[in-house]
Amino acid sequence: MKPNALLTLTSLLSIVLMTLHVTDDIKRGLSPAAADNVFGVVIFVVWLLGTLVLAERRSGYVIMLLGGLFALVVPLAHMRGAGLGVRIVKSDGAFFFVWTLLATGVTGLFSVILAGRGLWSLKRASPAD
Repeated sequence: MKPNALLTLTSLLSIVLMTLHVTDDIKRGLSPAAADNVFGVVIFVVWLLGTLVLAERRSGYVIMLLGGLFALVVPLAHMRGAGLGVRIVKSDGAFFFVWTLLATGVTGLFSVILAGRGLWSLKRASPAD
């Protein structure tokens, strides 16, 4: 499979996992179910545009790189909370919560690597000034 197709697939998978995770956060009361979530929708739309519309362009690679970093940071942020991890692991639906954290981290890191590689290939392909 081509690296750009892999990046698109991985980025889309990260978006799906992140939306599932945010939904689970709201359901558990970790994030408020408020109008502030519209900001999250905007972030996901920009990430989706970078993935599908701006693919193979510098701006698309940058958006997917930032989205991948965002997805990579989510598991770190949740696991750092004092006692939060223990409370979640003992709650209903803990398997899904932890699985989405791990899968989001994996797809996020993979997206970062592939987007970085794409940016590097663009830099090498551009003529030197």
